[in-house]
Amino acid sequence: MAQETFGNIINGDKPVLIDFYATWCGPCQYQLPIMDEVASAVGDGARILKIDVDRNQALSAQLGIRGVPTLMIFKNGEIKWKASGVKDRDTLVALLKEHGA
Repeated sequence: MAQETFGNIINGDKPVLIDFYATWCGPCQYQLPIMDEVASAVGDGARILKIDVDRNQALSAQLGIRGVPTLMIFKNGEIKWKASGVKDRDTLVALLKEHGA
């Protein structure tokens, strides 16, 4: 199977929650297990991605990622929500459901 491109992933009709993080970032390490909990809670209703900003600098710059963690929700190729800082499971699940998860 061919590797999906970022554009293909965010252009679907399912909401996509992306955690832009860095391995050296303390709050990012706290956010990572929360993302796993969100994935379990929404199941197939949404996609959850974790993107390392240091390995994906061009994409991070293109999307205006200035700090980590930064969380974004995309649907049909559009940014539906964006926030910096650690967010809890319930907030993220509610946001995904609001966008069709």
